Amino acid sequence: MQTVETLNEGLKRAYTVTITSKDIDARVEKEVQAIAPQVRMPGFRPGKVPANLVKKMHGESLQRDALNNSIQESIQRLIADQKLRPAMQPSVELDENFEFGKDAEIKVALEVLPQIETPSIEGLKLERLTAEVPEDKVTEAAGRIASQQGALEEHPADHEAKDGDTLSIDFVGKIDGEAFEGGSAQDVKLTIGAGQFIPGFEEQLTGVKKGEEKTITVTFPEDYGAAHLAGKDATFDITVKSILDADKPKLDDEFAKSLGLEGLDKLKELLKGQIEQEHNGLTRTYMKRKLLDQLAAAHDFDVPPSMVDAEFEQIWAQLQHEAGHEEDPEAALKEMEAEKDDYRAIAVRRVRLGLLLSEIGQANGVTVSDQEMNRLIMQAAQQYSPQDRERFVQYVRQDPMAAAQLRAPLYEDKVVDFLFDKAEVTDRTVSREELEAAIEAEDGDLKPHVHGPDCGHDHDDHDDKPKAKKAAPKKKGAEPAEAEADPAVEGEDASAKKPAAKKTAAKKDAPVAEDAAAEEKPKKKAAPKKAAAKAE
Repeated sequence: MQTVETLNEGLKRAYTVTITSKDIDARVEKEVQAIAPQVRMPGFRPGKVPANLVKKMHGESLQRDALNNSIQESIQRLIADQKLRPAMQPSVELDENFEFGKDAEIKVALEVLPQIETPSIEGLKLERLTAEVPEDKVTEAAGRIASQQGALEEHPADHEAKDGDTLSIDFVGKIDGEAFEGGSAQDVKLTIGAGQFIPGFEEQLTGVKKGEEKTITVTFPEDYGAAHLAGKDATFDITVKSILDADKPKLDDEFAKSLGLEGLDKLKELLKGQIEQEHNGLTRTYMKRKLLDQLAAAHDFDVPPSMVDAEFEQIWAQLQHEAGHEEDPEAALKEMEAEKDDYRAIAVRRVRLGLLLSEIGQANGVTVSDQEMNRLIMQAAQQYSPQDRERFVQYVRQDPMAAAQLRAPLYEDKVVDFLFDKAEVTDRTVSREELEAAIEAEDGDLKPHVHGPDCGHDHDDHDDKPKAKKAAPKKKGAEPAEAEADPAVEGEDASAKKPAAKKTAAKKDAPVAEDAAAEEKPKKKAAPKKAAAKAE
């Protein structure tokens, strides 16, 4: 293999590599010898087919394989011999005039990672804002669960039902005076104004009191699911058993036991722990953003344009997606265009911080152990069906880039934890509202998602979406908010759809920016519709 450097400018490198026909032919001959014992041909005993016939039968595919393998090996040798650290997968171009039997000339172009001086981690000062969990917030959380489950206190007997009240009723439906199949039910929960039942049903219960009996008349919609009821008039004899107060959740041991817990105290204990976890996450987000600010302010170096381009492309694609859902998409896109340079600055910062965190981790011996990696693989495999899990595990174990992508967020968390330990930390107790406000204020700074070198995940392929404002995309430095877990720096917002991607060279332990995950609230399930409910 002969190598000639044709470009060495900044972080850009280019080479012309010549692979001799002798090397390619030698690979073909070696492969012929390897497969000959398995070749079957009429007139020859198994394993006795002459090499020249084997070559005649499979020569073209063997030559292609030999050429591809030679190119891949040459690139690896080039990287090793020149001590290169590719930022992205090298671009490789075979001479268009190449013919088998002649030397192969390939052009290799790539960008390398910058040489970063050992990052300074001395003198880091951080403030840890911690929020306690007031008892009323725990009770409020328990009340929300009770309300969702319909565990509510009853209104006084003289209360007249109004819009929003939940009634417990028995009813018997009749057509032409005869009860019809499926038209009766007991202890049905109905919320006036919720639209769970057919038109006119709920509205006629406004003003009823507990214990009252009332007959209402309704007409089934023409498109009702049960054909024998569609379009027909019907009466419903209703008994109001109770009227529940949506503003007064029923919190007692009986309710907690209905959830499978020992009692109300246990429910509150669990909820308090859950809220504490949320607060800890917010505290970490705030500290991490402050940490990244200090690192960014103390270090400045050139970053590979290809990594910046890839980062910017995914930011821009997500902003376009967000703008498409604004009230005035055209105005949102116009504002985006005016701020394009600002978003590119975000991409630059993200890439620079990723490289910096990687360098800090490597310089200080931060690693992800085999045990930790196995746990990551097993956890990720759970999202697949049982029959696909083993295939996923094998894929990750055999593909360095897939493994690096899975490893990246944990590695980066460990780097950040290492820096937290090195920093001088002062504590201050605040309310949750104050903590959230502090984080929101940080969103006004340039807070990007960042990539580590050779992070092993596709720079166009991750969940990192900058979140546009209502009616307009975010201003300079606006932070996206994570919706899905992607290898990203916590506190550097992330969350995007995954388009087709450019691959990066896989380095074992390199971080990518991770956002503080946006709090996901479970969606309330729709109440099942009873006999008089709207047709499915």
